[in-house]
This record gives sequence, structure tokens and C-alpha cells, in this order.
Amino acid sequence: VQLQASGGGLVQAGGSLRLSCAASGRTLSNYMMAWFRQAPGKEREFVAAIRWSGGNTYYADSVKGRFTISKEMSKKTVSLQMNNLKPEDTAVYYCAAQSGVIASSVSRRGVYSYWGKGTQVTVSS
Repeated sequence: VQLQASGGGLVQAGGSLRLSCAASGRTLSNYMMAWFRQAPGKEREFVAAIRWSGGNTYYADSVKGRFTISKEMSKKTVSLQMNNLKPEDTAVYYCAAQSGVIASSVSRRGVYSYWGKGTQVTVSS
């Protein structure tokens, strides 16, 4: 699976951005698609995930109610709508994919084999 993330940029606090991750390669029917982020000097952390078949979604507590993950099956694209952005959301955002991920493991970056190049999100105060 090849992943291509896009949509990052600079936005003021309280603003919105929408990230997209386009997938190509094998079928995604059994895949979990996820977003992670990494701020300077920090570990890469889980943001959100969506199961390609069924559409179950999962969120980090820090983004619940502000971020929404969705998928467009015809385009094999996963999006992350980010609203009410805060300076602490500043990071490089990565999309990831892996087949057969169980719910209890969605936030573990080590279970994902496929990663896209990151896209920078900067939120100014």
C-alpha cells in the first residue's frame, strides 16, 4: 500500500484544516487507516483511525469533538477534518495503514506497516 498525505498548512488558532490521504496498491477491505502526528522533540502519537470496512472510528482524547476522520471509498481516500485548531496541534501529520488491526491496538504506531510522508500543520496563537 502506498500512501500520499496532503493538505497541511499554516492556520491561526481556532481555524480549520482538512488533511487527505490517498491510498494506492492493494485492496483496503481489511485495513485500518490512521493518522498520527509528531511534534518537534516528541514521540509520534496517535490521532485518529477508521476501519475501511464498516467505518468504525477511533480518536485520541486530545482531539475528540474537534477532529473528524472519514473515508471516501471510490477515491480510496481518508480525510481528517480538523476544527478549532490549537497551537498544541502543531506537528507533522502522517497517515498509516495496516490490515487486521484490532480495536485495542489502533493507537499503537508499531502495528502499522505502511506510512505516508508527513504533511506539516502549524497553528499560530
